[in-house]
Amino acid sequence: MQKVVISIVTYNSKYVFEVLDNLIEHFADASNVRIKLFDNNSTAEYKERLKNYSKDAEITFHNENLGFGSAHNLNLKNLDEPLFLILNPDAFINKDGLDKLVESISLEDDTGLVVPQILNPDGTTQHLIRESVSVFDYALRFLRSGVVKKLFDKRLAKYECRNLPDDEIVPVRIGSGCCMLIKKDVFNAVNGFDERYFMYFEDYDLCLELEKNGYKVLYNPFVKFVHYYGKEAHKNQKLFKIFIISMTRFFNKWGWKLF
Repeated sequence: MQKVVISIVTYNSKYVFEVLDNLIEHFADASNVRIKLFDNNSTAEYKERLKNYSKDAEITFHNENLGFGSAHNLNLKNLDEPLFLILNPDAFINKDGLDKLVESISLEDDTGLVVPQILNPDGTTQHLIRESVSVFDYALRFLRSGVVKKLFDKRLAKYECRNLPDDEIVPVRIGSGCCMLIKKDVFNAVNGFDERYFMYFEDYDLCLELEKNGYKVLYNPFVKFVHYYGKEAHKNQKLFKIFIISMTRFFNKWGWKLF
């Protein structure tokens, strides 16, 4: 298998220690996999716990919180490995799945990025693939339940790409940054993540940049990884504000689609 760098950015993530334990279990003897973790100025106690993993992972402790994209860009700067796995600090992968992602990204020269099927801890699917993005669809997503959400269920199903096949690798427009394998040359060709996004929408933006530059994004349903999807922007006012700022920047860049 080609050499892969697994890049994780954390800021006091409660799952990162389990994620690191999982990676060490699966990749401790894998000479072709390197784990790089970037800490966005977490608490002192948290940093001390992370230092226990310095034998198995390269850890950078930064003195401020740079956000998601900027931290990954720094973490992946000037590396020799041909493949980068962008991984959330609350996502769990395994060796067999990573092997399959590497195999699928290598099938065609114009494939730039591949994403797996993402599951909740209970085994249900997290529908994170997107074909298009509109303000109205995001408003629907933020509704917990109710008549309006039920009324537009078919639209929401289309927005969440719930009809993707389970038995075929297919091209998609937008994948989730919680777990995405990208070729180094492609990542560098589009200058990595757009650092105008502190958090949220940088993965959507990256996929559209790839599309604009002639690269394909593939969805591989044969690879299934678990993600502890917290939907924190739905619960935290500060994160919701960051979400709205990033959404505004995204639509300003790619064009506003209200409905």
